[in-house]
Amino acid sequence: MIDLAFLHAFNHLLGDAPWARARLAPFAGRRARLLLGPLEIDFRIAQDGSVESLGTGEPAIEIALPLPAPLAVLEGREALLRGARVSGAADFAEALGFVLRHLDWDAEEALSGLVGDIAARGIVRAASGFLAARADTARRLAENIDEYLRYERKAL
Repeated sequence: MIDLAFLHAFNHLLGDAPWARARLAPFAGRRARLLLGPLEIDFRIAQDGSVESLGTGEPAIEIALPLPAPLAVLEGREALLRGARVSGAADFAEALGFVLRHLDWDAEEALSGLVGDIAARGIVRAASGFLAARADTARRLAENIDEYLRYERKAL
């Protein structure tokens, strides 16, 4: 279920990025596996450069993200991909990695078709402010836990 949601979302992003589909199209038929702890997402590159679900089989590449990756995404895509471990075909891994690093979702553009330009801009600005505050809170919480474990725990 999660894998299908991931594939649908990834294809939505690829639909707005012909350059990304063109970069992946030469690898049509090749399989990849994304690992996030116990979660495995297997997919194959389709003829048009999009991704599709598949059955079983050995992947050409495997991308393993560290378990705290969902927290790293709060720091940005580079922080998320920094801890990734990639194994398999180098050319395919490089192309997929390039797409993952550079593929962006234009939330404002996507929302403008539903609610109009002005409302979409307001929603995106509010969501950006909320996410920035949340990331700052998570960062400060991590710093406080780190400080507690370094200094206060010794006193106990």
